[in-house]
Amino acid sequence: MASAWVFENIAIIVLSIMAGAVFFWISSPSAKQDKKQQLEESLSLIINFVLFIWAGKIVLNIGIFVTDPLAVLAYPSDSNAFYAAVLLLLINIVYKTTRKHMNAGMVLSALVPIFLGSAFSYEFIDVVWNDHTMFWGHLGLLLILLIVYLMWHEQTRASLMGALVFAVWSLGQIMLTFLMPYTALYGYMMSTWFLILVFIISVMVLIYNKKRR
Repeated sequence: MASAWVFENIAIIVLSIMAGAVFFWISSPSAKQDKKQQLEESLSLIINFVLFIWAGKIVLNIGIFVTDPLAVLAYPSDSNAFYAAVLLLLINIVYKTTRKHMNAGMVLSALVPIFLGSAFSYEFIDVVWNDHTMFWGHLGLLLILLIVYLMWHEQTRASLMGALVFAVWSLGQIMLTFLMPYTALYGYMMSTWFLILVFIISVMVLIYNKKRR
């Protein structure tokens, strides 16, 4: 049943995020109090992101939701809801940075390892538990990014590290689209235009950081 798939996927995502949080805590060189603050801010954004996905699913299916809300809530969110959530999350980060004086660099230094750790954990569970062996390419890409992060994150600014990670991730995912029927993140299929957009934005941030230096 679709509802059973939804609950299973939510459980895997929660476990993956917990693994990502543990990876951040172990790999971060920051003081314990700083790590706690970074983790709290990051988890707050992640919770908002999950809520944005559900909000996006409802808005995109508002006609069905009005007449039969359970029909919408019981079925998996699609990629369009994921894209909407990404946009809303970026707006949320900009708002918190400009209006609430959130330290974007501090939060990004936690979000990047949480993303890498959770995405790797999700793909690992998917390959081992669900026997989706076609995702070995995704798993390999994330393993490379984890190694790159561990090697250079202490010597690299958070914004630069984040841009580098997402540039390599999106480029790797674009390359995988030529070898596989589709590419995904946390179970959501990624369109090529979205990956290209992430790559372009990441490269622009890299260029901006280089000019600032």
